[in-house]
Amino acid sequence: KIAEKSMSQLKVVEKPAEAARDADILYTDVWVSMGEDKEKEKRLKDFKGYQINADLLKVAARDAVVMHCLPAHRGLEITDDVIEGNQSIVWAQGENKLYGAAGILDLLLSRER
Repeated sequence: KIAEKSMSQLKVVEKPAEAARDADILYTDVWVSMGEDKEKEKRLKDFKGYQINADLLKVAARDAVVMHCLPAHRGLEITDDVIEGNQSIVWAQGENKLYGAAGILDLLLSRER
């Protein structure tokens, strides 16, 4: 419904290379969060093959950027060469997250009661 209202399309695919083809942004998240130890093996099995790596980045747009919400488990959801590469904006993203959180705290703590 949201896609229709914004005149956009949503396509669900299972193959990472198909999803990444000509993409402007490749975004991944941590596969196993803190406190999810019971699900670790299942998640690692389920997400195997969905890693952002140099081969996947090659099928994206030439000027594509890579994002990750951090903390990253290098070698699982993203490789070292990609997270540290020229197309990564992960660290800028993390810095912006800090400023966003600080702004929210400032707003909440400075409200008149």
